Amino acid sequence: MQNVLIVGAGTGGLIILDLLQNLEFMNVKAIIDTDERAPGITRAKELGIPYGNDWKEHLSPNIHIVFDVSGSETVFAELLKARSDHTVLIPGSVANLLVRLLEENDTYTRRIRAEVHKQRMVFNSVEEGMIGINKHGKVDFFNHSAARMIGTAIEDAIGKTITEVIPTSRLTHVLDSGRAELNKELVLPNGLKIVTSRYPLHDHKGKLVGAFAVFKDMTEVLTLAEEITDLKKIQTMLEAIIHSSDDAISVVDENGNGILVNPAYTRITGLTADEVIGKPAAVDIIEGESIHMKVLKTRQPVRGVNMRVGENNTEVIVNVAPIIVDRQIRGSVGVIHDITEMRNLMNELDRARTIIRKLESTYTFDDVYGKSADIEIAIEQAKLAARNSLPVLLRGEPGSGKELFAHAIHSASEQKYSKFVRVNCANHPFDLEAELFGKHDESQTNDFNDSLFIQSKNGTLYLDEISDMPLDVQKKLLIYLREGIIYPGGREDPMHLPVRIIAASSKSLEKAKYNGTFLEDLYYLLNRISIQIPSLRTRKEDIPVIVENLLIKLNQEFGMNVKGITKEAQDFLKRFDWPGNVRELENVLSRAMIYTNQGKKILELEDVTKSLFSENHAEEDTVLPDKSTLASIMDDYEKTILETALRENDGNKSITANRLGISLRSLYYKLEKFNLV
Repeated sequence: MQNVLIVGAGTGGLIILDLLQNLEFMNVKAIIDTDERAPGITRAKELGIPYGNDWKEHLSPNIHIVFDVSGSETVFAELLKARSDHTVLIPGSVANLLVRLLEENDTYTRRIRAEVHKQRMVFNSVEEGMIGINKHGKVDFFNHSAARMIGTAIEDAIGKTITEVIPTSRLTHVLDSGRAELNKELVLPNGLKIVTSRYPLHDHKGKLVGAFAVFKDMTEVLTLAEEITDLKKIQTMLEAIIHSSDDAISVVDENGNGILVNPAYTRITGLTADEVIGKPAAVDIIEGESIHMKVLKTRQPVRGVNMRVGENNTEVIVNVAPIIVDRQIRGSVGVIHDITEMRNLMNELDRARTIIRKLESTYTFDDVYGKSADIEIAIEQAKLAARNSLPVLLRGEPGSGKELFAHAIHSASEQKYSKFVRVNCANHPFDLEAELFGKHDESQTNDFNDSLFIQSKNGTLYLDEISDMPLDVQKKLLIYLREGIIYPGGREDPMHLPVRIIAASSKSLEKAKYNGTFLEDLYYLLNRISIQIPSLRTRKEDIPVIVENLLIKLNQEFGMNVKGITKEAQDFLKRFDWPGNVRELENVLSRAMIYTNQGKKILELEDVTKSLFSENHAEEDTVLPDKSTLASIMDDYEKTILETALRENDGNKSITANRLGISLRSLYYKLEKFNLV
């Protein structure tokens, strides 16, 4: 260990101090300077090294080297006289040269260490095992993957002969022959199968200095081979699925040129694969724009677009999605549905839905939306009513949801597996008594099997607007509620019939009872379980959740995708009193959706205000036609819009549907509804 004294703590002294700290064989005994604020003195304080302003106090016989970087010839002369014979005095010029040499050495050392570290990181990061031996057959390189696969630690392998680490290794043969051996199988001592390649190592003069092996676990290779085999199977399966699909499928590359079509595509469009593959995506379009090009541009899927394609001018619905690989657009795939076939299926589906709605209840308590206190009380009362078979009386304004509650009670009751039959006592076009209890003609033949009571057996009979039921019918209903029997078709023999009665009224039964138009006994029987359905104006806080669920229902009906309304529109709806209740709110939303711009996702304030008010609403009262209802007015308005849109688009139904922002299926449904087909 060499003891060192540094005289001068300026920049040169600081550099020498820092360099000597990195040398294990150098021990700085002290650093001297007359300026206590010199950088070398400051660093000595940080490192805990002695310092001072007089070198004489620290120059002792045990100092081996003195660095004079004071820059003073006088100090150097005094040091030269005062030093011991074995003390080496290094002047400033030599010290500076030494500093530069040490700095260069330190720089090169750091670079070499960094390169070695990088190489070691690379070799230890690869999945392949790597082993190197010198010309004596001893291991001098061994990476982490080799240690993992062989089961030997790196420090245990370095310095040993290769046969001690891997007894079956042929690296020594490669070393002797100087020839490489590629892709050879080998079983390691732990039973692991590997594939290895061995190479001789030569120096820059071409002299053989060792050998090197690179090897990989065969388990990974076999897994990769199995994956390739599975991919081929999947490819074959996908091709079979694509070619067997009844829907036309077309695929284009990132430039919009066709690369694949299936047989169904040829059947629907009349175009063969040779007429499409390699051609621009718009080659098959007769009416409409290329959805493939739109998807390639936006990188977003497009669904439900109506157009005409192919030589047959076939009307189709197109769904196109982008093909994205590693975040790069590689093309798009389109599925084309023939509307002719779909229309027939949709008509059958609509007929089936109509039949189902007639046969069973379609609503439950989950379809009653709102969290206000009034509606929650009504729901709880209705749930209690569903647990027994007593008659229920639902009271509330028109459009408040009385029939919805009746359905929900039925769905939650023991009668849910039988029919829910509805009859409006106020607007019934036929003989209500005959409809309820059966017909009786002069020939004394009874026809009661089609009566509503018979149809409601074990189910629920919903009597809407019961306050308008004729008195003679009320009497028969009273007998049934008291005794559980009816006299079908005027027969003398009674029939016992289990039917759950749910009645509803938007008018005051108390007033009808007082006026003598409603039987008092019937009133008290029905009023045993009476549920008041709150009006919408008393629970405006429920409007947001009601709107949200109505939009879901209307989207399904119109084939649209309106996701919500703005806060301004929602606040406006909350300010309206809704004399028509939830039914009126639904009509307003449906009108706003029908007449909004195509593809609009959010209804705005302007949309709902236009739907709610006519142009002159603020200036004068609206005069309604005789015997009109909101629903009939809406239907008339909707029919007018449909006629106008068809006329403006020369009868082209595809363009008309796009113009109105509805699906082609919905358009055909509405045209049939208003006899416009």
